[in-house]
Amino acid sequence: MHATTILCIRRGDQVVVIGDGQVSMGNTVAKPNARKVRRIGDSVVVGFAGSAADGLSLMERLETKLEEHPGQLLRAAVELAKQWRQDKALRFLQAELLVADATTTLTVSGNGDVLEPHDGVMAIGSGGTFAVAAARALMDNTTLDALTIGTKSMNIASDMCIYTNKNFVWETLVATQAAGTTVVAAESAKLSS
Repeated sequence: MHATTILCIRRGDQVVVIGDGQVSMGNTVAKPNARKVRRIGDSVVVGFAGSAADGLSLMERLETKLEEHPGQLLRAAVELAKQWRQDKALRFLQAELLVADATTTLTVSGNGDVLEPHDGVMAIGSGGTFAVAAARALMDNTTLDALTIGTKSMNIASDMCIYTNKNFVWETLVATQAAGTTVVAAESAKLSS
């Protein structure tokens, strides 16, 4: 487990990836406002947990894989996981990725795992289980939109996980069907409490 929380929520045509901004070094908060959720191109959002340098390096490698396999997030993620597991230098990277596009959400780890959620909710990091539990409860019992569910879930996770704060950054994808193609509108924002 890595000291942060990154959460992805899918509801209707909206996909939100939201993360906190805390960087911890042991039991000390080194930085409260890191940006751990970023966009790759117009249609893919990535969040990372773990070492910042390792997470950014893996995001760059995913971007390269997406250039090799345009529009194929799953294939790019599998290729990254294979490379990550087989390359002697990459094996030691201490990070995990949560990636999403208009139709797919995945976690990618150095163990070679590429996992997809069964219910549109997925998280990584030390507060991930708290955020997922809160998000699933809100998904099942409310009609709230994905961003509201994400924000409320992250607030709960930050109240329970000492490695997660309330400086949230998120990226939103909205997929609409137009004449047989998927059009993705994107937005990003930051909420500091």
